[in-house]
Amino acid sequence: MWEYTDKVKEHFLNPKNVGELKEANAVGEVGSIACGDALKLFLKIEDGVIQDASFQTFGCASAIASSSALTELVKGKSVDEALKITNKDIASALGGLPKEKMHCSVMGQEALEAAIKTWRGEKVDTHEHSEGEIVCECFGVTDEQILHAVRENDLKTIEDVTYYTKAGGGCAKCHEKIEELIARARGEEAPKPAPAAKKLSNLQRMRLIEEVLEKEIRPRLQMDGGDIELADIEGLVVTVNLRGRCTNCPASQATVHGVVETILREKVDPEIQVREA
Repeated sequence: MWEYTDKVKEHFLNPKNVGELKEANAVGEVGSIACGDALKLFLKIEDGVIQDASFQTFGCASAIASSSALTELVKGKSVDEALKITNKDIASALGGLPKEKMHCSVMGQEALEAAIKTWRGEKVDTHEHSEGEIVCECFGVTDEQILHAVRENDLKTIEDVTYYTKAGGGCAKCHEKIEELIARARGEEAPKPAPAAKKLSNLQRMRLIEEVLEKEIRPRLQMDGGDIELADIEGLVVTVNLRGRCTNCPASQATVHGVVETILREKVDPEIQVREA
């Protein structure tokens, strides 16, 4: 369970500036409901100064709190001043965020940049993120976003990148690419790929499945309020129960096959099949 500051609780329980701003002349949208978080930021800009701001968001307590804090931060600032606001500033305004929830502050910064682009008449793609090449297909995160997050926040590991961007938090296919981007951003040599794993016995495979579920898959689902339990292992067929927000979710099959099965195939055995009980 994450520990939230009093400011996070205040902005979550009593969010400021919620809803569509009718007089807005700048709107920025980032994220995707399918990926768990989405934010739409409305700005009213007059003579280059942000006079008013509001938001609509789909996400966790940290997403709501970050969006609320952002709208308070930008009011009264010039457009140029607002563009200097970083995800660190948003987190700081909340008295800090759990590291697992820093992606919520990053989403706020991205929405602000997108809104100002629309106001300036610059092109903003309708895709979740407009710049760069998609690296994490599960969450639509680009190489440019990852590079920016690494440089801005001095990130060092895949886990760090997941906390700040959600990249790598799904099927894990992008982990090698993320490592390369971390090395590039930090001016380091990219790590060499690990050697192929040896053939596992049935007992070794079962133990490894349990370990990967507990240490890698559960934490990723829990980041967005979901959870998973192992129901049964029969040869290469793994049966699981989805819990929390994953229960009866329309995207549950995508979670089972696109996340759980993919990770187990990568980490344990490429022929594993995962089913929901």
